[in-house]
Amino acid sequence: MNRPSPRGHRLAITVLGWLLASVVPLPAQETPDNPHGSFRADCRNCHDAKSWSPATIGPDFDHSQFGFPLEHAHENVPCLLCHLTLEFETVTGTTCAACHEDVHFGELGSDCDRCHTTRNFVDRGDEVRSHRATRFPLTGVHRTLECGACHETRGASLQFANTPTECVVCHRPAYESTTNPAHVPAAFPTDCAQCHSTYSWAGTTFNHALTGFPLTGAHVGADCRGCHPGFEFTGAPNQCVGCHRNEYDSTVRPAHLAAGLSTDCVSCHSTQAWVPATFDHSLTAFPLTGAHRTVECQACHVDDVFAGTDPACVSCHLADYQATTNPDHLGSGFGTDCASCHGTSQWEGATFDHDGPFFPIYSGRHRNEWTSCSDCHVNPTDPSVFSCFGCHPHSDRQKTDEDHSGENGYVYESEACLACHPRGSS
Repeated sequence: MNRPSPRGHRLAITVLGWLLASVVPLPAQETPDNPHGSFRADCRNCHDAKSWSPATIGPDFDHSQFGFPLEHAHENVPCLLCHLTLEFETVTGTTCAACHEDVHFGELGSDCDRCHTTRNFVDRGDEVRSHRATRFPLTGVHRTLECGACHETRGASLQFANTPTECVVCHRPAYESTTNPAHVPAAFPTDCAQCHSTYSWAGTTFNHALTGFPLTGAHVGADCRGCHPGFEFTGAPNQCVGCHRNEYDSTVRPAHLAAGLSTDCVSCHSTQAWVPATFDHSLTAFPLTGAHRTVECQACHVDDVFAGTDPACVSCHLADYQATTNPDHLGSGFGTDCASCHGTSQWEGATFDHDGPFFPIYSGRHRNEWTSCSDCHVNPTDPSVFSCFGCHPHSDRQKTDEDHSGENGYVYESEACLACHPRGSS
């Protein structure tokens, strides 16, 4: 093996020294300053290679992972409007009030979400819906009004808390200026909702029933001035005659004034129609029943005299009483109380209570054995005179005598028949 010469060995050492000396330590690569502090994310989410600034939040950056999603209008808000510095840990807050000045002076609370959204900070639909939770839900035309129409301004903002809900607070000028009818002189209530609706101020509908005088029938369509001349509403009469005095005084059939008829028109008239009148006769001492219901008033109230009319039947039926011959009422001394035999349904077919106090002819063996009173009552002027022999087998005296042989006190006379057979039985 050939060993290198000493000269060659020194040369190798020199070259190695030179190589080692030529390796100069390079300085460590410096990391660029991070303006976002400890925040770490992919720079490409906001920056691009063409232009480092301005930065634009890209669609791949998920802000919701930090507890606050960026939606709608928040998507385009510059970062520094919410973050105090580019070190994003420093943030004004996550509540609405942290960024948005409370123009409502704390009256509506700090939760802006109740009325506002990130899609549209002022949403009319949301405001109307939110109003339902208040003491004054918005209906009709109220839904289209600007808030300031009802809510007073306080500086550059609106006052919401303690806003009065009474109609007259906003509608006082309309109330005071109305002349048809004049509300103020008439002392109309200031609760506009009694007559007006939120859908149409015109075309009022006043609930007259609240006054104690409900409008019914023809009164519904009557002109207010018919009862309220000059639109005087206070002290208006609520009695019929207050408006219908002329009709009462001028009526001649019957003559109301002369007859002293009641001025309470509803006792005969209705609000549906003034005529025909229907008087409730049952309120008097003589209720009308049967045929009496169809009789003309003048038949009983001669010369339209109503007060003091005699309720006795004979006062109207005296002529019938006197002219009747079967039986002869006058000659027989019949009572003048027609109702004891006649009914109001019809005059004919009188039913006298013969069975109870006298002799059974409607019941027992004599039922349907006669056709008229004269069959038994042979003297038309004296109903006490009767005969049992007109239609009986007893008309055969020989047979009747034989049937009664051995009977003590037997006499072939009608009075004797009744004495032994008071109820007509054997």
